[in-house]
Amino acid sequence: MGERLELACKEAEMDMQWSFVGNQSNQRWLWYAVDHATNTVLAYVFGKRKDEVFKKLKALLELFGISRHDIDEWGVYERHFESDMHEVCKRNTQKMNARV
Repeated sequence: MGERLELACKEAEMDMQWSFVGNQSNQRWLWYAVDHATNTVLAYVFGKRKDEVFKKLKALLELFGISRHDIDEWGVYERHFESDMHEVCKRNTQKMNARV
């Protein structure tokens, strides 16, 4: 794997939004992560609400060396992050939810 970027991001917030193409059964999701301290968008991906799409976002974030992720309770996060790498909470994701 490549070198880690020298960025001051230690904690990221992750969330997703959805819309549809043509009809509501053809949903597409925007998965994104922001730096908790600065609200800077770190990475995003578009796709279906599937683990494979989330793994693309996770791979992009690995370059930052983030030590903690604030997430909601959707199971994809627990399946793909070590338990000490994330916290399920809305405390640190309220800014994201307000932006949506």
